[in-house]
Amino acid sequence: MERWDTLWKWGIALMSSSATYFFGGWSGVLGVLLVFVILDYLTGIAAAGMSGKLESNVGMFGIARKVFIFAMVSVAHLVDGVLGDGHLFRDAVAFFYIANELLSIIENGGKLGAPIPPVIRQAIEVLKGKGGTGELPGNFSPSAKDSFSQPDPDDIDSQTGDSKK
Repeated sequence: MERWDTLWKWGIALMSSSATYFFGGWSGVLGVLLVFVILDYLTGIAAAGMSGKLESNVGMFGIARKVFIFAMVSVAHLVDGVLGDGHLFRDAVAFFYIANELLSIIENGGKLGAPIPPVIRQAIEVLKGKGGTGELPGNFSPSAKDSFSQPDPDDIDSQTGDSKK
């Protein structure tokens, strides 16, 4: 009995120190990500089972994808350590995957026949690029030139500094 108690304590210590090293300690953001990853996997299994497409090799690929999510969060934490930015990149990557997992959970719910509110359905379509024209709402449509290069000096009014276009 005492041996199991010691083994249990060592296991907890190993997991805690690993979480601290790889993720900068456990946080609410990582907890939410873990819950969403598990829910997505379970709802994905249920949806695949309901449609008759449940296969073990697909399930193993799904697990590999989930491990990759946490590997990316770990890499972001290591980048934070190099840059000295606290948890900026780790949390940004975690929030990206939280949003991605949430969309997948909602899609799986739809495949299972769960009612999905129209506003959520529309948001999913827009995020997938299928909302009407596939463009972002409003007049926001940056071109590569606008986003990543300096303006051409010939296109700028030398008197006012405004664009001639």
